[in-house]
Amino acid sequence: MRIPVLIVSGPVGVGKSSVAHEMFDQLIDRDIAHAVIDLDAFGISWPYAEGDPYNERMALRNLASVWANYAEAGIDRAIIARVVEAEADLAAYAEAIPGAEIVVCRLVAEDEVLRERVRRREAGSSYEGLVRRSVELAASLEQSGPTDFVVETSGRELAEIALEVLTKAGWISG
Repeated sequence: MRIPVLIVSGPVGVGKSSVAHEMFDQLIDRDIAHAVIDLDAFGISWPYAEGDPYNERMALRNLASVWANYAEAGIDRAIIARVVEAEADLAAYAEAIPGAEIVVCRLVAEDEVLRERVRRREAGSSYEGLVRRSVELAASLEQSGPTDFVVETSGRELAEIALEVLTKAGWISG
C-alpha cells in the first residue's frame, strides 16, 4: 500500500511543528485523513543510545509503533516534523512506515529570524546551544539535507506557509 509521507524538515526555530499543526487544520477542513507526528517528542528519553546524540533511533522505533496504530485505524498519510540531515536517513523512515513514499519539504528562514524564534521559545539552559545548532543546521541542510522542495517562512503567515507546503507536496490543489 502506498503511504504518502511528508517530512517537514529544517533548522531549529524554522517552524516545523507550527507548520505541521497548521497543515493538520487545513487537511481537516478538506476532510483528508492524515496523522501529524512531531517526531522530536518521540525521542525525549535519557540516556541516549551510544553514538546517537539526538536519540534518532529511539524516535524512529517509536514512530514504527505509533504508525502501526494509525494504519490500523485507517490513516493513510503522514506529516512528520523532524530535522532530516542526510538522504541516507530516509531509509529508516521508510522502514518505520511500510509503503512510505517520502517527500521532504525543507523550511528556511533568515538566520536572524531563527535566532529570534529560538529566543522566544527557549528560556531554559538549552537556549545557547539551540541557537548555535539552528544556524549550523541551516547551513548544513542547504548543502546536504534531502530536499524535494523549499518553502521560506520569514515574515509570512502560518496559514500561507502551510498551504504552500501542501500544494507543492501535491496533497491539495492551490
